[in-house]
Amino acid sequence: MRIGVDLGGTKIELILIDACGTEQFRKRIDTPRPREYQGILKAVAGLVQDIDHQSGKRYPVGIGTPGSLSTTTGLLRNSNTVCLNGRPLLQDLKAILGSRVAMANDANCFALSEAVDGAGQGNEVVFGVIMGTGVGGGVVVNGRVLSGHNGIGGEWGHNPLRENGPQCYCVRHGCVETLLSGPGLLANYETTAPDRYASARCLIEAAEAGDSFAASITDRFVENFGRAMASVINILDPDIIVLGGGLSNYQRLYSEGKACIAPHVFSDHFDTPVVSNVHGDSSGVRGAAWLTDR
Repeated sequence: MRIGVDLGGTKIELILIDACGTEQFRKRIDTPRPREYQGILKAVAGLVQDIDHQSGKRYPVGIGTPGSLSTTTGLLRNSNTVCLNGRPLLQDLKAILGSRVAMANDANCFALSEAVDGAGQGNEVVFGVIMGTGVGGGVVVNGRVLSGHNGIGGEWGHNPLRENGPQCYCVRHGCVETLLSGPGLLANYETTAPDRYASARCLIEAAEAGDSFAASITDRFVENFGRAMASVINILDPDIIVLGGGLSNYQRLYSEGKACIAPHVFSDHFDTPVVSNVHGDSSGVRGAAWLTDR
């Protein structure tokens, strides 16, 4: 048995699963408001300790977080829950819960979940992709997360895609995230069609309904997906690519999107599977639980 915790900006979710991945218990609470570091620590610890008290046992705990731990300082960085940045989150949770705690970026947890018993099961090298409010990724090799020397393995969202492209929150320009996230999909066209589409989903639905302007936007989105994905494949050459996040529901990515990858791959043949996830929103918390023995 092992515990997984998904530490999100709006909710904190805990799951208890057995060695076969069968869910035994699940609980979700709202992330404390205001978002304050000590309050979040207390909330996570409270969820885990409730399970301890109910079961009379202390199970290993895996935690998926936005952002990642610096390999130099041990402090969290690049989290959109900004009160966590610059904090020794893993160290503090270990002080409360003991050394049974493991931690990884939420995109790595997604990739691990899909590699262990999801869409990527049975493959040696799995690249898990998150395309939603942001763009992230994780690499799993032989069932283990490949964090990398700097702890940023899989972070394809901040590879440059378009020279002189939109400015990213990381201060660089033209990052994959500025073009392939939901907000990025809309933001690049606001000056051309202000307030025309309420969300990325509305834009995609308009394109599918025959709106020619929306179709031109989504055509470019699919082409950008192909170029960005090919840069990962040329370096990593994974056995399978698993898509997650809200934009993973866009079916064109699995047909035309995959076709747009092929011309940019340095090979005479491209047939890498590009598939949707199995566990959906549960991938993150399930992957966090699998961290504890991998």
